[in-house]
This record gives sequence, C-alpha cells and structure tokens, in this order.
Amino acid sequence: MAAISDICMKGGGEGCENGGVTGDYQELVDEISALLGAPATLENRDFGLVAFGAHDSDDDTAMDPVRTRSILTRRSTPAVRAWFEGFGITRATGPVRIPAAPEAGVFRDRICLPVRHRGVVLGYVWLLDTDPGPTDERLAAAMEVTARIGALLADEARAGADLSREFGAVLTAGPGRQHDTAVAALREALGQDAEGLHAVVCVTPWGAEDTPSVRGVASAAALATITGAAAGGPAGSGPRGTGAVSLAALIRLRSADRLDPATGAAERLRTGAGPGATGGIAAPRRGLDALPASWREATAAARAARAETRLGPVARWSAIGPYRLLTALPGTGTDPADPAVAALLTPLHKELAHTAEVFLDCAGQASRTAAELGVHRQTLYYRLSRIEQITGLDLGDGEDRLLLHMAVKRARL
Repeated sequence: MAAISDICMKGGGEGCENGGVTGDYQELVDEISALLGAPATLENRDFGLVAFGAHDSDDDTAMDPVRTRSILTRRSTPAVRAWFEGFGITRATGPVRIPAAPEAGVFRDRICLPVRHRGVVLGYVWLLDTDPGPTDERLAAAMEVTARIGALLADEARAGADLSREFGAVLTAGPGRQHDTAVAALREALGQDAEGLHAVVCVTPWGAEDTPSVRGVASAAALATITGAAAGGPAGSGPRGTGAVSLAALIRLRSADRLDPATGAAERLRTGAGPGATGGIAAPRRGLDALPASWREATAAARAARAETRLGPVARWSAIGPYRLLTALPGTGTDPADPAVAALLTPLHKELAHTAEVFLDCAGQASRTAAELGVHRQTLYYRLSRIEQITGLDLGDGEDRLLLHMAVKRARL
C-alpha cells in the first residue's frame, strides 16, 4: 500500500491539524516510533490528530479503519473515543494495552501512551501492538519522550490562553482608537492567520470556571470569556445587566460555504458549558476589523437558539430569520411588552399566544394553522376572535399582524 506519509508531508502540510504539524511534535513522534519499532500517532486529548509516523509497510494489517480514518480526517469518532476512554486512558500514568474490537472498527490491539504535564492529560500517543510487543524498558523510554511532548502541548495551551486577552479586548473595546488598538494587538499575536477567513462563535451562558485551551478546539484561533455580553454588546453594556458570562471563539475556516469547523467547535464547547447552554455562529468574514459585528451576530444567534428550539441548540446567524432584527432592538428581553399585546402574553393566555404565533408563522392561512395546531378550523376561528378581543388588533390588517408577530417572537427573548 502507498505510504500514508505521502498524504501529509513530514514536518508540515495543508492536510494536517491546524494547517501543518510542527517539526517538534513530528520529531518526537518519530523518536517514539524508532524506540518501539512501530509507527506512532499523536492525538490531543480531544482525539484530534497532531502528528504521525510514516506508514510504509506492505502489510495491509499495519492499518485498520480507525487509524486510517484518524489520519485522513484528523479525528476519531465519538464511539471510538468512548471505547478507548473506557480503558482508563484519561487517568493512566503509564502505557495502557487495549484489545481489538472489530465491531468498532478496531481490528488491531493497541498501546496507548498517555501524554501528561504536571499530572494533567493533554494527549495520547498510539501504537498498534505486536507479538511480541515492545519491552517494558523501551516503553519506559517512550514515556520519557511523551513527557517532552506534554511540555510542548502545555506551552501551546498557555499561549492560547494568553491570546484570550487580546481577543476579548477586541470584542469589548469601544469604538474608535480603543478598537483600533485592540485589533492591532490581536493582529500581531495571530500573525499570518489574522487576515484569514474566520467565523465567531458564541456559547452562552458559559458555566465553566476557566477559558478552555485552543488545543482542545479544532480550528480555534482564540477563545475568550466575556462578561455581561449575552445580549450582543460590549461587556457590561448589554441591556440585561445580569453579568452573565459567554464564551467567544474565533474559528479558522477554509471556505465561506463550509462552516463545519465552526459548527463542530460550537457543539463541543456547548456540551462543556453546562445544561441549557446554546451556541451561535456569525457570518464568515476575513480579517479582524469586523469582529465586534461578528460577535453581535454570534450572540444574536445563540439567543435565538435559546428562544426557538427549532433553531438550536446551535444556530447560524444567517438562518435565524426575524430574530436578526428582534435581537438588535435595544432593551429586547427587558422592556415590558407593547401595551396592546401585554395581556395576551400573560400565563393566562399562553395557548392563545401560541395560536397567534402559529397563525402568523403560517402567513394567516387558516387550514395550515389548524393542521399545525391539531384543532378544528372553527376552534381556530374562535381563538383568533378572542385574540382580537384581548389585543384590540385587527388580524386582517397587515400592520396589526406585524406588531403582533414581532411581539410574540420578542417575548421569547
């Protein structure tokens, strides 16, 4: 079979994680491969591929579906990850031998060398086990190399955490000179990545204590926690005034029509944020000058996902429809409802408010509305007349319909 190393050139290449494997990681993985006489792969703690040794064997059994997929897609599936973690690799301090599981696509026994730094697992080195396998002495020597890998990963994680200050400063800066200064600092920190294509992701509320490392989020250029910005404005200026914390992520993209990296990052971060968290993704943009606008879009999408379950739990700003306007209204979610609609939005009339929303979502078509609600058309007509009585609005008038529609949608926020 052709050498897998031809797909991603040693020491770099577009096909590798984050646009290229650093020489330091590659050299260390090659050192482990030489020590143990078997090609090794290095993954971060989220099972994202970082580096791998050359696979140039003519033996087809030298690869299996899991290893091939990991190298070609740079990631393992959740099922494979759960299988391996079931053997205690997240807690192990030494080599762990894992048996084959053909039903999971794991056709070969494996050895996992946990990569740790100061007691924290940061990644894993993987080898296909052989008979006879490597001696304990060689495995001990390989674990010494993993300690050097752990130090590198820790340094990179700290660098990513430091960058959160620059990223957060751009999102919270006021207009004018303050914004320009913050953008210049972030541009310098990002280097050549600064002018690339990005999407901003918002996860809110962020319940974790710390900002995660960029190493744990594929394609992330920067992460930052923002306080008081869940409503889409600079920190502390949101109309809610609740001090809620949101997580912002700057995600690298290869193409404006391929938001998979941003969607995947939002899903992963949301699951770690705690119950009830939602995610939003802004429209892709190049460069950094429009980051505040992207942040407003991302927070608007996250709020829309919370308000409208059919949009979430992760929503794209381009797909939230009227919430693009409603989330931009000052005071949204805090000011009292319009007087004409206030009574309809009380718990007493919850069913009527829902009927009004569905009726307007269906463009005022009675047959569609009745089918959507699962009621007889006469029941629908009765409810519509009650809505008119309570609100004083005429559902045959376009402007009255617009007011009612905006009010019931706005109430969700």
